[in-house]
Amino acid sequence: MARRISGRSHGDPRTADTRAKVKDDYRPSRDEILRYIAENPDRSGKRDIAKAFALRGEDRIWLKDMLRDLQDEGLLTRERKRLARVGALPHVAVLDIFGRDDDGVLLAHPAEAVGDGEPPIVAIRVPRGGPAPGIGDRILAKTFPTDDVTGPAYTGRVMKIFEKRTEAVLGVFRVLKDGTFRIEPVERRQPELVVDKEFQNGARNGDLVEVEPARASRYGLPRAKVLTVLGSLTSEKAVSMIAIHAHDIPHIFPADVIAEAEAVKPATLDHREDWRDLPLVTIDPADAKDHDDAVFAISDTDEQNPGGVVVTVAIADVAAYIRYGTALDREALKRGNSVYFPDRVVPMLPERISNDLCSLREGQDRPALAVRMIFSADGHKLRHSFHRVMMKSVAKLAYPQAQAAIDGVPDDKTGPILGTVMKPLWDAYAILKRGRNSRQPLELDLPERKILLKQDGTVDRVVVPERLDAHRLIEEFMIQANVAAAETLEAKRQALVYRIHDAPSLAKQESLREFLQTLGLSLARGAQMRPAQFNGILERVSGADNEGLVNEVVLRSQSQAEYSPKNIGHFGLNLKRYAHFTSPIRRYADLIVHRGLIAALGFGAGGLTQNEAERLEEVSVLISGTERRAMAAERDTVDRLIAAYLAERVGDRFDARISGVTKSGLFVQLPQFGADGFIPVSSLDGDYYIYDETARSLFGERTGKGYQLADRVEVRLIEVAPMAGAMRFEMLTDPKPLPGSKRSFHKAKGRARASQSRPGPRGRRR
Repeated sequence: MARRISGRSHGDPRTADTRAKVKDDYRPSRDEILRYIAENPDRSGKRDIAKAFALRGEDRIWLKDMLRDLQDEGLLTRERKRLARVGALPHVAVLDIFGRDDDGVLLAHPAEAVGDGEPPIVAIRVPRGGPAPGIGDRILAKTFPTDDVTGPAYTGRVMKIFEKRTEAVLGVFRVLKDGTFRIEPVERRQPELVVDKEFQNGARNGDLVEVEPARASRYGLPRAKVLTVLGSLTSEKAVSMIAIHAHDIPHIFPADVIAEAEAVKPATLDHREDWRDLPLVTIDPADAKDHDDAVFAISDTDEQNPGGVVVTVAIADVAAYIRYGTALDREALKRGNSVYFPDRVVPMLPERISNDLCSLREGQDRPALAVRMIFSADGHKLRHSFHRVMMKSVAKLAYPQAQAAIDGVPDDKTGPILGTVMKPLWDAYAILKRGRNSRQPLELDLPERKILLKQDGTVDRVVVPERLDAHRLIEEFMIQANVAAAETLEAKRQALVYRIHDAPSLAKQESLREFLQTLGLSLARGAQMRPAQFNGILERVSGADNEGLVNEVVLRSQSQAEYSPKNIGHFGLNLKRYAHFTSPIRRYADLIVHRGLIAALGFGAGGLTQNEAERLEEVSVLISGTERRAMAAERDTVDRLIAAYLAERVGDRFDARISGVTKSGLFVQLPQFGADGFIPVSSLDGDYYIYDETARSLFGERTGKGYQLADRVEVRLIEVAPMAGAMRFEMLTDPKPLPGSKRSFHKAKGRARASQSRPGPRGRRR
């Protein structure tokens, strides 16, 4: 007999009287397990479920098998160390309020997609007192599943109301030959709009404008009125401005924030150790304007640690200037992180802080939080200690400059410190590299491209910067400093924000496993995956024709890293605990970790407050969102810049690589530019093409020949929409034989038929 499981229960969901009547061999039904997980998102690990249903011994083994079956059927997914219903909302979510029900209750849906089906509806509880949200608002809310099978799937309790959103869209104002006005879209799915003269609002041809679309009419293009002229597209930095506005990235500091920054006084030696004689150096990109980390290394003189090293990492003490609750702090949290475009940086902090008081400038006193780490000769960290210091960098170096010195070509700046500073750094890196090799983090080979611009803001060329040991040295030093920060805060029982990265979900693992089988490769089965297993696959294809393909598919199987006050470790780095500590000038997460260290270690003013510690779950959701927002804006800007650069080359041929395969066609990337375009499946001649999800390919039904992810092909540029960053290509390369495609396709069809015939869970949510 089915029993109701309360989502508000703690521990066993059954009453004491019910438990007394249940036999020892009681096992919950599938629906009871699914319901419990949906209603207890914070207590949905395997142990929690076993405890809730009082399962012991062999029943726990049965539960493990049942949970695996539910995951294989697509009913459950693993999130961190908990299980969740597929398509279920997280316990804290960003929601958009879109309307009211018949009783006037506000209704919302998630701001980001959840699963593949229709977004769940959330009934919003309006808080007593304080500002109440309204239709069109974006909010941060705690969500709770409901029992109502006909109404909203969740209720939501408002935690924060974001700034009011408008329905305005961006476009380029165009004056046509007949004197009429149009809005050229800057988003790929945005329609072209007509502007009547009375709604021109001073816009000129080529201006980037914000417009309010009118209700679409039955005939002709929809109309709009110009709200704001944002600037001319002929001006420098116009393309990144589109992304800034399209993604609602705050880019102008309010007057009170600027005033507060200008009033800040330089930090003093109070509550600090004087480290100004330690020869720390900064090593950064040549065009870096702020420097938030400095490094130093020396051999360990302790006889009990032969061959060991002492590594020091000093990080700008941003917490000395940005105190919780101030205008500077509120703006930094709102931004979450700095955003980097090819033509500009939108900083998290005003220039007075980021480029001056906190930047570890050569030869100038600067406050810092430093960690001194001692490593054995095999690269194992023995111990570490944190210090609040005043430091003075002896040299500002660029990566190529530092590498050249080690390679035997020192200059006037690196020459005098080559033996005392530079070589000990590289000796220490050689030792830390042993530890890294032993740890075996995920080693994907995916080169990054950098766009170089002309003075007018247009593309000059696209380059792949050489990956130097200087880059790897700083990267490994920073990773170890981040680990040390997390370890110290855990040991002190201090609340913190972790940088977490979950292992690939079982569904993604299975999808990757099926793909690898088409290449004659195998991936071990099991929930406890390790990066070393992926590295083994990557090593087997190193140098092979399908190396790029396998690297790409392995990357796509990985989860997305995020911030959380609850630790699950970092899968990609193969670390049990990890926290961002080393970039507080450009990441709010690092500032929180700094404040935690100051509070935990008694370093004086600027520590994490109790009120701030209680909000870490909310803050983690916010800054994870701002990070994703920044990535999307940066990617969109690169697409627009490259599309504008290639607009003059319609009809030209290009070497390309297939970067995505869908039922509707192929996405191709031009390696020399790092830009993507699309080839519609309808334009592929000679056969009827079928999508094979397992093999990541399109193959001809008649010939079996086709195209696969990562294939190198030749394409012709057919059409460019520069402001939307969209390009359409024509395939010039003949399809290749894909011997496993038909077998994989029919196998996939069989799985689909089986899943369709299998009874799904009860209720409205999938």
